[in-house]
Amino acid sequence: MNGSIRGRQAPSRAWIEVNLAAVVENARTVARVAGTRLLPVVKANAYGVGAVAVSKALEAVEPWGYGVATIEEGAELRAAGIARPVLVFMPARPDLFEAYRAHGLTPALGDRASIHAWIARGAGGGAFHLEIDTGMGRSGVRWDEIEPIAQLLDTPYLEGCYTHFHSADRRDGSAEAQLEHFKAAVGRLARRPPLLHVANSAAALRGKAFALDAIRPGICLYGASVGEGLPIGKPVIALRARVVSVRTVQRGESVSYNASWTAPHHTTVATLGIGYADGVRRSLGLKAEATVLLNGARCPVVGLVTMDLTMVDVGDGRAAVGDVATLVGEADGLGNTLDQFAAWSGMLQHELLAGLGPRLPRIYD
Repeated sequence: MNGSIRGRQAPSRAWIEVNLAAVVENARTVARVAGTRLLPVVKANAYGVGAVAVSKALEAVEPWGYGVATIEEGAELRAAGIARPVLVFMPARPDLFEAYRAHGLTPALGDRASIHAWIARGAGGGAFHLEIDTGMGRSGVRWDEIEPIAQLLDTPYLEGCYTHFHSADRRDGSAEAQLEHFKAAVGRLARRPPLLHVANSAAALRGKAFALDAIRPGICLYGASVGEGLPIGKPVIALRARVVSVRTVQRGESVSYNASWTAPHHTTVATLGIGYADGVRRSLGLKAEATVLLNGARCPVVGLVTMDLTMVDVGDGRAAVGDVATLVGEADGLGNTLDQFAAWSGMLQHELLAGLGPRLPRIYD
C-alpha cells in the first residue's frame, strides 16, 4: 500500500483503518463461545475505534444493548439512531437523573441513596442495573452488604445485576470466587432480575461458566488477545502514517530530543507524521525494539517520539516523502499486531487503542 485506501485517497499525515466486518465476526465468535446474548462495551469511543460506527455494525448480531461509561457517550449513540438499551456504567448521581431519562439511558446504581432516589421517580425513572462489588473495590454495593437494602431492591425497576472481575485473564480461581460472591448476593434479593451479567472479554471466552444472561465483550471485539490459551479475534485496525521528511544521518550524529539516539553508522532516517499527541508512546524508540513497516522492510523507531513526529531508521532501504509506513497492521507481507505494538509501547492493548487521538481520521471498511 502506498497512498491510497481501497480506491480512496488516504489522509495527508496519519490515520486508522477499521475493518468493521472483523468487529462483527469477533462478536459472533465470543457469542458462540459463551452461548448467550451480547452487551457489547463501546465506551471510550469503542476503545478508540469509533462508537457510532461499531454500534451500527453490531446491530447485525442483535445484541441486548450497549455499554458505555458516561451519559455523553450514551447520548451520542441515541443521536446516531441506536434504539436498543444503553447501560451507563459510571456510578449515577441523582442530580443527573434527568439527563438519563432525556436520552433514554439505563443507569448503574450502587448505593442506597441513589437507588432510593431513582425508584422514587417511578415510571419517570424506569429500569436500572445494580452494581455489586465482589472484589474490584471501586464502586457498587458490597456483595456481603446486600441484605440491608434487599427490601428496597424489591422493585420491578431492577432490570439487572452485574459485577466486574479484576483478573478474569488469570487462572488463579479469583473469577470463580467473585462469581460465587455475586450469586450469593443475588440470592439474597427478593426477586431475581431478568438480566445477570458478569463476564468481560476474558471471562466470556473461557466458556459458558461465566455467561449467565449476557456477556460484556470489549477489547476482544477490537482484535486484541485477552489471555493465554483463549481465542484471538480477527485484526480490526491498521495504524498508518506518511513519511514527511527523509535525511541522511552521519555516524555519531543524534536524533530527537535529548540526543536520545546516536547513529552507529551512516544511515537514512525517515520522519513520520505521527507523534505522541496522536497516542504513540514518547518512549517507543528508546529500547530499540519497536519497528514500523516501510516499503517491505522493518525499520526501527529511533529516539524519543515527539509530539507530532516519529523517526525511523531506514538503513539502506527506500524512503521518500509521501510513502506510507504501517505501525499496526499488515503491509507487503509483513505485520505488526496490536498486541505486539502495545507491548513495545509498555501499554495494555486497551490503553493503546483508547489513546489513539482524535486527530487521526478513522476510515471504515
